[in-house]
Amino acid sequence: KNNKKTCTIKWRNKYHQRVWRCRFIKQKKTGAKKGYDLLKKKADALKARFRDFAKEIYKTKGSMSESCSTAFFSLTAAQYAAGEFKTKVLEGNFTASVRITGQTDNIAGVKIPVFRQFDTGHEPLDNIGLAKGGRKINECREKFSTLLTILIKLASLQTSFITMDEALKVTNRRVNALENVTIPRIEKTLAYITSELDELEREDFTRLKKVKDQNSKRATAQRQAMLDQQYSSPQTDIMAQYDGTDEDVLM
Repeated sequence: KNNKKTCTIKWRNKYHQRVWRCRFIKQKKTGAKKGYDLLKKKADALKARFRDFAKEIYKTKGSMSESCSTAFFSLTAAQYAAGEFKTKVLEGNFTASVRITGQTDNIAGVKIPVFRQFDTGHEPLDNIGLAKGGRKINECREKFSTLLTILIKLASLQTSFITMDEALKVTNRRVNALENVTIPRIEKTLAYITSELDELEREDFTRLKKVKDQNSKRATAQRQAMLDQQYSSPQTDIMAQYDGTDEDVLM
């Protein structure tokens, strides 16, 4: 009896451990699927923004080529009209009239650098071109200011494009790891634990069936032994076990 009780306790402990393990794996599988869904949505959002960056870079490069040709053509025209004014520009004050600030934009949890320009309020040299060619020099200044704006925009787009590309690679790597490695491994573990629980339940059913058979055999043997003892004893009254007042019994 003690051995049977010990075996029963061990079996119950083993069964409960497998059940709790199965519940933990199911929770882990649910968390992995939620993480996979979130990362998949993040990857889709990054892909859409990535394509937008690529289109904007293509358009900006097209406008940059036109602006470059126009700006340098205006420089040539200014030099032809006002003469060589490079030395006068170098002799002047070198305080920048335009500066660049760096900011960050959050896209699906990814911090994207953004460059923006602002005017410092410093006026450029106004004494250049007073004698001749002043209008051409002003036009050249405006063309190069437009080109500078396009270059800043292109630098911001390309930096964001590279950062987005790295983030997209990392996100896709995580999505593939969850889809092809983590979730299948959890499902295999869960299937194994489920099969083990089914096997334990079948073993318990077989054990209970054997115990029931043994109890029925023992009860039958005891009943047969009592009947044999009653028939073998000469002083035993067989009809004593029946009720004399019963109408169906003939005494």
